[in-house]
Amino acid sequence: MTPHKEDYLKVIMELGGDKQLVNNKQIGQALSVSAASVTEMSVKLLKDGLISHIPYQGVQITDKGQLIANKLIRKHRLWEVFLSEKLDFNWDEVHDEAELLEHVSSDRLIDSLDAYLGFPKYDPHGGVIPDKEGRIEVYESKPLIELEVGSRFIIREVDDDQEFLAYLLNKDVKLSVPYLLTNVEPYEGPYTFEAQNHQSYQISFKAASKIHVQ
Repeated sequence: MTPHKEDYLKVIMELGGDKQLVNNKQIGQALSVSAASVTEMSVKLLKDGLISHIPYQGVQITDKGQLIANKLIRKHRLWEVFLSEKLDFNWDEVHDEAELLEHVSSDRLIDSLDAYLGFPKYDPHGGVIPDKEGRIEVYESKPLIELEVGSRFIIREVDDDQEFLAYLLNKDVKLSVPYLLTNVEPYEGPYTFEAQNHQSYQISFKAASKIHVQ
């Protein structure tokens, strides 16, 4: 299994390809590659039994492909935890480094890293870390934009996008902190919420749509 194939499987999985069809445009945008490159790789993954394909609609990852993707996601997210907790990287800085480390890490190294970190369940962005068998714990959450004013919530997970994470870092918005939604401006206006110390935060509608809460 080449790192290139692993990256495609991971992206298909992260785009929801275990539950729905993912098209070439989505994959190409996520990997910053051409449509022709996506088509070429899809043929290889299909031949290996790692994805299924419906013409003109998209691809879906198979059980075999999911196992490979989840093990790679596990490596990636454990390295993100290590970089964040042990080397003091900000959460918008860990992704690119973890991308490099995930492909050169043996299963033995990752198992040792997992134990060293105390078997964390979530990465710095709130993403669930698969176990060593490739299984992922399922939890319920909803986008912040689905809440009504007056709702109390904690941020469970945020999209792993470097620019977006830097935006939240600048706003000092954090995971697992209790917040109260105090105002939503109409016509996709900003969302305002406050912490228990009454500190107020305001983020855009677009940002709120990328935040998943409980």
